[in-house]
Amino acid sequence: MEIKTAEKNDLSTVRQIVRDTISAVYPHYYPKGAVDFFLAHHCDENIMKDISSGDVFILCDDSGKSVGTVTTAGNELNRLFVLPEYQGRGFGRELLNFAENRIFGVYERIVIDASLPAKPIYLGRGYTCTGFHSIPCEGGDFLCYDGMKKETSL
Repeated sequence: MEIKTAEKNDLSTVRQIVRDTISAVYPHYYPKGAVDFFLAHHCDENIMKDISSGDVFILCDDSGKSVGTVTTAGNELNRLFVLPEYQGRGFGRELLNFAENRIFGVYERIVIDASLPAKPIYLGRGYTCTGFHSIPCEGGDFLCYDGMKKETSL
C-alpha cells in the first residue's frame, strides 16, 4: 500500500473513487435527494480546490491501483472513500490512520461530519458525537449526519 498526495492530474481518479463509492453505498442509507446532494457536493470544483491546497491523498494497493482517497483540511477530516470492491480489506483503516496522524501532528482535535454508513467506524475509533444535522434536499428528502470529534490522547 502507498498513500500519495493527489496532484491536479489526479482529479478524475479522486472523482471516480468518490462517485463510485457514493453511488454504490449511499442509496442503502439515504434517499435519492440526499445521494444527489452528496454527488453535487463532491463536484470537480470542490475536489480541485482541495487538491490545489495539497489536502487530498490517494491510497494505492500493492499493484498500484488507486482504491481510496481522503482529504484533510486543517483539523477537518473529509472525503474518506474506499471503492466498494476494496472495502473490508484494511484500506479505510490505513487512510484513517494516515489522516489522524497528519492532523494530530498539528492539532489537538479532529472534527468530521460523519455520514450514516461511516458513523459506526468513527465511533469504534474513539470519536464522539457533537451534534446531529439535517439538510433539506430535492424531492422533500433530507440528508442526515452527525458532527463528530476526536481529541488527541497526549
